[in-house]
Amino acid sequence: MEKAQLWIDKGIDLVLEYGPKVIMAIIMYLIGSWIIKKLVGVIRKGMADQDYDESLKKFLLSLVKWALTIFLIITVISVLGVETTSFAAVIAAAGLAIGLALQGSLSNFAGGVLLIIFKPYKIGDLIEAQGVLGNVKEIEIFTTKLITPQNKLAIVPNGAIANGNIINYTAEGKMRVDTTVGVDYGSDLKKTKEVLLEMLVANPKVLKDPAPSVNVSELADSSVNLVVRPFCKPEDYWDVFFATVEGSKHALDKAGIEIPYPHEVQINK
Repeated sequence: MEKAQLWIDKGIDLVLEYGPKVIMAIIMYLIGSWIIKKLVGVIRKGMADQDYDESLKKFLLSLVKWALTIFLIITVISVLGVETTSFAAVIAAAGLAIGLALQGSLSNFAGGVLLIIFKPYKIGDLIEAQGVLGNVKEIEIFTTKLITPQNKLAIVPNGAIANGNIINYTAEGKMRVDTTVGVDYGSDLKKTKEVLLEMLVANPKVLKDPAPSVNVSELADSSVNLVVRPFCKPEDYWDVFFATVEGSKHALDKAGIEIPYPHEVQINK
């Protein structure tokens, strides 16, 4: 009985000693989380008013949120009575060990910073990086998310992107669509080029400047091959590509110009 009373007394002493600290730490964490949420909201609104780049905005907001959350956690731990100096030493040691184990992640973080600073692309751009083609959906701290033409989500590490080749199809505001069409050797080349150009000009998604072109590219075994090259906006690429392939066939048939059979349309990439 005395032993049980001893344990009860010890429990009461612990509650009295640490209870207020635990309650204070919980209250501080809840208030701190609320303040961080409001502060991030204010920063987001300020960036929206200043018309910040969308990719830069998301990156900085994510960075600020993480930094404030780590500071809050350290503050809450100090309220519980843990020495922050020793805790900082532990964090430093743990950080070194984690850094060695996660060199790839740190490389991705550094890559994300470089991408934000130099801005080789922004949200919405059509890019090709690390063998992946897609529209940029989001630039995060460690990765970039792309939506491929097949509507798949591709997540590419920022470190690999920053250290590799990047093709930005949107940056110049226009793209050239290259297709090859073969016609019979007996065909009138001048008329063939005129027919194909008329077909291109009739397409409202084909840009007038730069003007589309049709040129003889090869004297093949069974056909004279012409490269058909319209320009379009990046978002219209596939519409113009398919319309050019199909329109070439219809236009040549209508003009009575023979296409050797069998014939495969070749795509130059």
